Amino acid sequence: MNVEVFVLCDAATDYQGKLNILGSFDSIWSKNIPAVIPHCALALRMRFLKIEEGEHSFRITIVNEDGQQVISPFETKLYIKLTDISTGSIARNMILNLQGLKFEKFGEYSIDLSVDGRHELSIPLYVNQVPEAV
Repeated sequence: MNVEVFVLCDAATDYQGKLNILGSFDSIWSKNIPAVIPHCALALRMRFLKIEEGEHSFRITIVNEDGQQVISPFETKLYIKLTDISTGSIARNMILNLQGLKFEKFGEYSIDLSVDGRHELSIPLYVNQVPEAV
Protein backbone atom coordinates (compact mmCIF):
# COMPACT_ATOMS: atom_id res chain seq x y z
CA MET A 1 0.00 0.00 0.00
CA ASN A 2 1.28 3.43 -0.92
CA VAL A 3 -0.18 6.67 0.42
CA GLU A 4 -0.31 9.03 -2.58
CA VAL A 5 -2.08 11.94 -0.85
CA PHE A 6 -2.63 12.77 2.84
CA VAL A 7 -3.53 16.40 3.35
CA LEU A 8 -5.54 18.75 5.56
CA CYS A 9 -7.68 21.06 3.42
CA ASP A 10 -10.69 23.37 3.39
CA ALA A 11 -12.83 20.81 1.55
CA ALA A 12 -12.57 17.56 -0.39
CA THR A 13 -14.86 15.40 -2.50
CA ASP A 14 -14.64 12.08 -4.31
CA TYR A 15 -16.29 12.15 -7.73
CA GLN A 16 -16.19 8.83 -9.57
CA GLY A 17 -12.80 7.97 -8.09
CA LYS A 18 -11.35 11.46 -8.61
CA LEU A 19 -10.12 13.11 -5.42
CA ASN A 20 -10.92 16.84 -5.47
CA ILE A 21 -9.04 18.98 -2.94
CA LEU A 22 -9.66 22.65 -2.15
CA GLY A 23 -7.22 24.76 -0.15
CA SER A 24 -4.65 22.45 1.45
CA PHE A 25 -2.83 23.96 4.45
CA ASP A 26 -0.51 23.15 7.34
CA SER A 27 -0.84 26.34 9.43
CA ILE A 28 -3.61 28.34 11.04
CA TRP A 29 -3.41 31.72 12.75
CA SER A 30 -5.47 32.90 15.72
CA LYS A 31 -5.43 35.86 18.10
CA ASN A 32 -6.81 33.81 20.98
CA ILE A 33 -6.99 30.31 22.36
CA PRO A 34 -8.87 28.13 21.82
CA ALA A 35 -8.27 28.36 18.08
CA VAL A 36 -11.12 26.82 16.09
CA ILE A 37 -11.32 25.66 12.49
CA PRO A 38 -15.06 25.79 11.72
CA HIS A 39 -14.82 23.25 8.88
CA CYS A 40 -11.98 21.34 7.26
CA ALA A 41 -11.31 17.91 5.79
CA LEU A 42 -8.59 15.29 5.72
CA ALA A 43 -8.15 13.86 2.23
CA LEU A 44 -6.44 10.53 1.70
CA ARG A 45 -5.63 8.64 -1.51
CA MET A 46 -4.03 5.21 -1.28
CA ARG A 47 -2.85 2.72 -3.89
CA PHE A 48 -3.10 -1.03 -3.30
CA LEU A 49 -1.46 -3.87 -5.21
CA LYS A 50 -3.19 -7.17 -6.08
CA ILE A 51 -1.31 -8.91 -3.26
CA GLU A 52 -2.87 -6.45 -0.77
CA GLU A 53 -6.48 -7.45 -1.48
CA GLY A 54 -8.64 -7.93 1.58
CA GLU A 55 -9.74 -5.95 4.63
CA HIS A 56 -7.58 -3.12 5.98
CA SER A 57 -8.11 -1.04 9.12
CA PHE A 58 -7.39 2.69 9.26
CA ARG A 59 -6.86 4.97 12.24
CA ILE A 60 -6.39 8.75 12.14
CA THR A 61 -5.41 10.71 15.22
CA ILE A 62 -4.63 14.36 15.89
CA VAL A 63 -2.33 15.01 18.84
CA ASN A 64 -0.55 18.00 20.38
CA GLU A 65 3.16 18.26 21.19
CA ASP A 66 2.59 16.34 24.44
CA GLY A 67 0.87 13.46 22.63
CA GLN A 68 -2.59 14.38 23.96
CA GLN A 69 -5.45 13.72 21.57
CA VAL A 70 -7.31 16.71 20.14
CA ILE A 71 -10.24 14.58 18.95
CA SER A 72 -11.27 10.97 19.42
CA PRO A 73 -9.44 8.74 16.95
CA PHE A 74 -11.23 8.05 13.68
CA GLU A 75 -11.23 4.35 12.87
CA THR A 76 -12.68 2.51 9.90
CA LYS A 77 -12.18 -0.55 7.73
CA LEU A 78 -11.97 -0.81 3.97
CA TYR A 79 -12.20 -3.93 1.82
CA ILE A 80 -9.92 -3.87 -1.23
CA LYS A 81 -10.70 -6.01 -4.28
CA LEU A 82 -9.18 -5.48 -7.71
CA THR A 83 -11.69 -5.97 -10.51
CA ASP A 84 -11.14 -7.93 -13.71
CA ILE A 85 -10.55 -4.66 -15.59
CA SER A 86 -8.03 -3.37 -13.02
CA THR A 87 -4.39 -3.19 -13.85
CA GLY A 88 -1.82 -4.24 -11.23
CA SER A 89 -3.11 -1.77 -8.64
CA ILE A 90 -6.16 0.17 -7.53
CA ALA A 91 -6.50 3.57 -5.86
CA ARG A 92 -9.03 4.36 -3.14
CA ASN A 93 -9.95 7.75 -1.69
CA MET A 94 -11.05 8.52 1.84
CA ILE A 95 -12.32 11.86 3.14
CA LEU A 96 -12.84 12.78 6.79
CA ASN A 97 -14.90 15.96 7.24
CA LEU A 98 -14.21 17.75 10.53
CA GLN A 99 -16.46 20.35 12.15
CA GLY A 100 -15.39 22.75 14.91
CA LEU A 101 -11.83 21.43 15.26
CA LYS A 102 -10.56 23.10 18.45
CA PHE A 103 -6.97 23.64 19.61
CA GLU A 104 -6.41 24.57 23.26
CA LYS A 105 -2.88 25.95 22.85
CA PHE A 106 -0.51 27.35 20.25
CA GLY A 107 2.14 25.03 18.89
CA GLU A 108 2.75 22.07 16.60
CA TYR A 109 0.22 19.28 16.22
CA SER A 110 0.54 15.99 14.39
CA ILE A 111 -2.05 14.28 12.21
CA ASP A 112 -1.16 10.60 12.17
CA LEU A 113 -2.29 7.79 9.89
CA SER A 114 -2.01 4.12 10.86
CA VAL A 115 -2.95 1.25 8.55
CA ASP A 116 -3.43 -2.26 9.90
CA GLY A 117 -1.94 -1.17 13.24
CA ARG A 118 1.24 0.23 11.67
CA HIS A 119 2.11 3.93 11.56
CA GLU A 120 2.27 4.99 7.91
CA LEU A 121 2.49 8.76 7.80
CA SER A 122 2.27 11.98 9.83
CA ILE A 123 1.66 15.53 8.68
CA PRO A 124 2.16 18.63 10.84
CA LEU A 125 -0.36 21.32 11.69
CA TYR A 126 0.99 24.55 13.16
CA VAL A 127 -1.35 26.63 15.34
CA ASN A 128 0.20 30.11 15.43
CA GLN A 129 -0.61 33.23 17.39
CA VAL A 130 -1.23 36.36 15.33
CA PRO A 131 1.49 38.86 16.28
CA GLU A 132 0.29 41.98 18.06
CA ALA A 133 0.35 45.14 15.98
CA VAL A 134 3.24 47.48 16.74
